[in-house]
Amino acid sequence: MSTSVVRDPAVDTVIDKWRTHWPEWPLAEPFVPPLHRERALAWFALRDELTHAAWRGSDPRPGEAKLAWWGEELQGWRKGARRHPLGNVLQPLPAAWSTLAWSLPMLLASRERAGDTDEAVRVIEPFAQSVASVAQTVFGSSTPAPMESVALGLLAERVLEGGDASAPLEFVAKAGQGAAPNTAARACAADLLARWPAPHDGSVAGRLHASLVRERLQRFAKGGDAGRPLPAWRALLTSWQAARR
Repeated sequence: MSTSVVRDPAVDTVIDKWRTHWPEWPLAEPFVPPLHRERALAWFALRDELTHAAWRGSDPRPGEAKLAWWGEELQGWRKGARRHPLGNVLQPLPAAWSTLAWSLPMLLASRERAGDTDEAVRVIEPFAQSVASVAQTVFGSSTPAPMESVALGLLAERVLEGGDASAPLEFVAKAGQGAAPNTAARACAADLLARWPAPHDGSVAGRLHASLVRERLQRFAKGGDAGRPLPAWRALLTSWQAARR
């Protein structure tokens, strides 16, 4: 079987949006089993589509409409139908697409600022659980990634992208008025890191992705730029370590 990335132009267009956010992935991808490389790109691109619909923009209504569409689309995947290009790769896999669809309202609910990290984890838990379950099937792993780790990883992605606007109220209050930009977000990042052990269990692809997210979060918590890619040597070392776990 070919180990090249997806060649369907429609699929490539969607995947390229995700790769723009994570240019480190080509350094991690060689550690992914060849059979899983194509589906890893599609799976992470799908996650990106869902979370961006839930969290982006000042007006929640466009994202709400997009997630409603995705709910219908994922239900269709269970029945063998597909409209979105990512379905060309993912729909044939016997994953719990309906469960993922049913969890989308809780993903949307996570848009609201939580009081603290415990509340943020509770709200996103159902979506994290469905993500872990689907990923186990997509990659054929013997055990799913720990649900809490998946939840913390999702919250990490959100704070990296949303900054102070995504930090729970607890950290906003501690930062106080007039605090430097990202003070609350960096405190939130530090709290997530304290709760989030190095990614383990689940698929190799999932561990690699989560480890890159965690490494970026560590740099952000220490004052780095949230959107800046990891240096090549760091991304490669992080990926090698994650693949060995």
